[in-house]
Amino acid sequence: MKITVCELRDDPNGLAEDWNALIEHVREETSDLVLLPEMPFSTWLARSDKASHAAWMKAVELHQQWIERLTELASYVVCGSRPIVVNGKRHNEAFTWEPESGYRGVHTKYYLPNEPGFWEAVWYDRGEPVFNATQTRIAKVGFLVCSEVWFTEHARFYARQGAQLLLVPRSTERATTDKWIAGGRAAAVMSGAFCLSSNRSGQDAHGMAWGGSGWIIEPDQGKVLGLTSEKQPFLTLEINLQDADRAKLTYPRYISE
Repeated sequence: MKITVCELRDDPNGLAEDWNALIEHVREETSDLVLLPEMPFSTWLARSDKASHAAWMKAVELHQQWIERLTELASYVVCGSRPIVVNGKRHNEAFTWEPESGYRGVHTKYYLPNEPGFWEAVWYDRGEPVFNATQTRIAKVGFLVCSEVWFTEHARFYARQGAQLLLVPRSTERATTDKWIAGGRAAAVMSGAFCLSSNRSGQDAHGMAWGGSGWIIEPDQGKVLGLTSEKQPFLTLEINLQDADRAKLTYPRYISE
């Protein structure tokens, strides 16, 4: 199967250009699964330490409008995360989308940073500490949304569930890119799954330099198979899901807890 990761610019005009280019790329590559960044369809809200319900609701509306356009990607599965409101609480919800069944929310982000530029615990609520693998039409997937990748006990739990793809939509800055790739490699090894990540890119109006560097990492040794870049913001590779199934039978995945 073919999988695609990407980096998309934070500003609306850049996002629109990147989206059109991503449509063309996915159709040319005949991608089976596309991973989008963390809450990609609005500018990053958590740069401010003062939350605005109006701004959150605007982001919810923007994401809904874009989700209705996912058919443009002509892919069997599209994954990412989006802002939502449920029972009066704001959450960051990981989702899968398939043409036949549509949108499905499968996980709400549980581990929330709270520091300059990333005041996420100020802006929205913790989800439930539930990390269940989800069967899509083409693969069994598990989500670790951005900071959740550092809690590797959940990567191991996904291994026990037979997850073949570990999906890490993120919003991380350029200065920490090497650290995040290291985290993705560790998560791939712990889960015995192909680890995929997509990220924001470019520089926003407040000077935040986003890291880009979407990745695809193989499930056994944690080798980085490819990274996106400013010059090549989309990456599609063909993988064999049986490699993930076999990886779970080898060290360290087979060790019982």
